[in-house]
Amino acid sequence: MRTRIEGGAVLTAADQVAADVLVDGETVVAVAAPGAVPFEADTVVDATGCWVIPGGVDAHTHMEMPFGGTYASDTFETGTRAAAWGGTTTIVDFAIQSRGSSLREGLDAWHAKAEGNAAIDYGFHMILSDVNDQSLKEMEAVVGEGVTSFKMFMAYPGVFYSDDGQILRAMQRAGETGGLTMIHAENGIAIDVLVEQALAAGRTDPRYHGEVRHALLEAEATHRAIALARVAGAPLYVVHLSATEALAEIANAREMGVNAFAETCPQYLFLDVDELARPGFEGAKFVCSTPLRPAEHQANLWRGLRSDDLSVVSTDHCPFCFTGQKDLGVGDFSKIPNGMPGVETRMNLLHQAVLDGHLSHRRWIELACATPARMFGLYPRKGTIAPGSDADVVVYDPAATTTHSAATHHMNVDYSPYEGRTTAGAVRTVLSRGRVVLDRGEYLGEPGHGRFLRREPCQYLR
Repeated sequence: MRTRIEGGAVLTAADQVAADVLVDGETVVAVAAPGAVPFEADTVVDATGCWVIPGGVDAHTHMEMPFGGTYASDTFETGTRAAAWGGTTTIVDFAIQSRGSSLREGLDAWHAKAEGNAAIDYGFHMILSDVNDQSLKEMEAVVGEGVTSFKMFMAYPGVFYSDDGQILRAMQRAGETGGLTMIHAENGIAIDVLVEQALAAGRTDPRYHGEVRHALLEAEATHRAIALARVAGAPLYVVHLSATEALAEIANAREMGVNAFAETCPQYLFLDVDELARPGFEGAKFVCSTPLRPAEHQANLWRGLRSDDLSVVSTDHCPFCFTGQKDLGVGDFSKIPNGMPGVETRMNLLHQAVLDGHLSHRRWIELACATPARMFGLYPRKGTIAPGSDADVVVYDPAATTTHSAATHHMNVDYSPYEGRTTAGAVRTVLSRGRVVLDRGEYLGEPGHGRFLRREPCQYLR
């Protein structure tokens, strides 16, 4: 199948040019001046008046993740379909090693969840929940299979938590094998003390979730993670950074030449802690960890994105329905499943940020497509439009609008954190490896089209 995408302006992290994109099979074969290259196409996609951009790369999702006695409500089938609707054509999800089990068992379980079900391409990170001699030995084999990043938690004692000694050992091993260590940086031991005190005092509503997970405890854990990475001589990637104080720790480390990277997420850029105080139990919809922060943090996060102290915008997509899941925490905020939906909304929200003056057009693509692909060993196969790249291409109409609502979104969750919000721009057409999977409001994809991606080590460390 040969496809010509014509009439649009091709926008990548490196360039912005009026051009045709020529696709043969699953691959981009040329980006050429309009009409300059004779190319007999089976399909012509009209992109007049639109941006032609790389498919988004969301490097932080949790499909079907077990948490708090329930599971994230999006499966690989529903979650990847929603991603395509939102202009994302690659996700990197988290395979989980359960306590007492091997990395192999966890990775095999996630392959079984995704294979034959994913509508777009996907890779895996590995969550290390049980750092021991055996799991440390397994890390090299996992890297050899293209799973080149390992996540550990300084939060959630008794569930995912690793102590400093375990984190140090795993960082050392990751450095030896070419893996990148990812850290959820919150002081979970101290947070648990504050949770216990809040509940004992009768402070049970969702708003207290934001109070006990203090910004200083995110900053302290970020500082400690950086110190451990420096001792190990290994790179570090901090996930879902939300607080000004934690960002300062990353900025200071990078100023010293430390290979410390961090991402933030749209919820921290567009929502604030006041959402947790909505009347009744409505605030539970906005419970995630790290938590939403006071609005004054947002300006610093935007500044961090412009300065590259924050390198990536991912979603931490981990949805739980308000009815039947979030309400497990009625009367006890600590039992509200932590997570929010976002895989479908990220590209549109960030395009609005361009129009609001927070980002340039190229920086939009850099944060949402190119840098996550480079960070996690997928570039230039993913994250750009260039000869030899996978034909993951989005025709994006900047003149359209998107109204965010649970009534119209495609994520398998019964609410939208952005209900009623209108953003400028909308996805018109999506190609995944050369196949049109979405066109003008019609979904044309299918489960099983998506393939597992074997990733290289972080490409910023070569």
